[in-house]
Amino acid sequence: MSALIVIDVQNDFCPGGNLAVPTGDAVVAQINAMMPAFDAVILTQDWHPGDHSSFASQHAGKAPMEQIQMPYGPQVLWPDHCVQGSDGASFHPDLNLDRADMILRKGYRRLIDSYSAFFENDHTTPTGLDGYLRSRGIKDLTLVGLAFDFCVAFSAVDAARLGYNVTVLRDATRAIDFDGSARAAQIAMQADGVTLI
Repeated sequence: MSALIVIDVQNDFCPGGNLAVPTGDAVVAQINAMMPAFDAVILTQDWHPGDHSSFASQHAGKAPMEQIQMPYGPQVLWPDHCVQGSDGASFHPDLNLDRADMILRKGYRRLIDSYSAFFENDHTTPTGLDGYLRSRGIKDLTLVGLAFDFCVAFSAVDAARLGYNVTVLRDATRAIDFDGSARAAQIAMQADGVTLI
């Protein structure tokens, strides 16, 4: 059994959004075309409260893309993005939502960020996705979406460590590429046995 995990293809990560990934919207048509080839399609959705602790606006004197220490480790501070119920948090309007078996929201806990579809950034608090996949007998995962070097990479590494066969389709993702993050993400994924195509 196989699943396509579509990571955070939301308006705020597409051109014109608050945390736009360059050409992020270019992945949508390809992802839609791939969906029928999989036994399951899971969409993840970044879903932050307006006062989320990962937002630079919540830290006096801090700017987006600065890094701070949180109780769970280093945290990049982001522009406010994917705020619950906002247009920015909505999926890209051309993404095929009808094919989704499940929509998983993440990042809704105010005091901890969540890049991975499997765990919060403390690497211990589960999202429930692992249980869902195992209960359906799904072992082969293909990851696509936004952004390659953060949420896609963290999800892929966690999935591989949980024992899934993981593939990331590089041309169906786009990277923020902040301070060499795309190269670092590629190295981390390959070190954990993720296949990059």
